[in-house]
Amino acid sequence: MHGGESPWWVDARGASPAILRTPSSRITADQIATNAAALSVAERHHLPAPRLLATDLVGGTPVTLETVIPGTSTWPAVPSRELLLAAGAAIARVHAVALEPQPNLPFRPRPIAVDDFAADRRGGRMPTTPLLRLADQRVRAATPPDGPIGFVHGDVWPGNTVVAGRRVRALIDWKTAGVGDAGVDVGELRKQVAIHYGRDAPELVGAPYWDVVAALNTPTELYSPQATRRRDEFLRAALDRL
Repeated sequence: MHGGESPWWVDARGASPAILRTPSSRITADQIATNAAALSVAERHHLPAPRLLATDLVGGTPVTLETVIPGTSTWPAVPSRELLLAAGAAIARVHAVALEPQPNLPFRPRPIAVDDFAADRRGGRMPTTPLLRLADQRVRAATPPDGPIGFVHGDVWPGNTVVAGRRVRALIDWKTAGVGDAGVDVGELRKQVAIHYGRDAPELVGAPYWDVVAALNTPTELYSPQATRRRDEFLRAALDRL
C-alpha cells in the first residue's frame, strides 16, 4: 500500500480482506507494537477503528493483521464543514478514554511524535526560516494549555480517516498513538486541512498553542511550494492568537 512496502492489503479466498502490517523503511517494529496496543484500546472502548485479527509481536519480525473498514480516505475537493465536524467528533471519542502512559503508548507532546523537526532545525540538521525560528521561540516560552491527558491518535489527517458520504467511519494508522492532550490531534487536523484547502478550509475550533506545535513538526520545505505557503499562513494566524 506504500510503494511496494508494508502495510499490505491481503485478499484471501473465502475470507474478508485484511491489512497486514510489518516493519518497513517507513515503519519501525516499535510502531507496529504501538498500532497493536492502540487498536486493543480502541476495541475495548468501542472506538471507530479497525479491529485486530491477529498479532505476533514476540521475537522475530512483528506482524499484525487487522480488519479493513469499507469507505475511502479521499476527502472531497470542495471543503465540507460537516465532514470536518464528523472527524472532530470521531477524535473526541478517542480523547474521552482516560489512559496513563505505558510502554507502547507513551506520552505524546506533539503529533507524529516520532519526528521532531523543530529540534532538527535548532540543531542545524535542517534549514530554517525567520517565521519557523520565531514560532519555535514563542511556543517554547509559552505554557502548554492545562488540559486533561488521555488517549490520542497522534496522526489525524484526512488520509487517516475512512469516510462514507459525510460520515467518518473510522480512524486508521495508529502507529504514533499514545497519551497526551486532545490538542495534539485537533491541532494536527486543523493544520492538515489548512494545507489541503488553504483559505477555503472550514473552521474547527482549536488552541493556538497546539496549532503552532503541529505546524512546527513539519519539514521546513513541504512537498510543494503551495503546501509550504499554506502551512506558513496557518502558522502566522496561530502566532497572532498565541
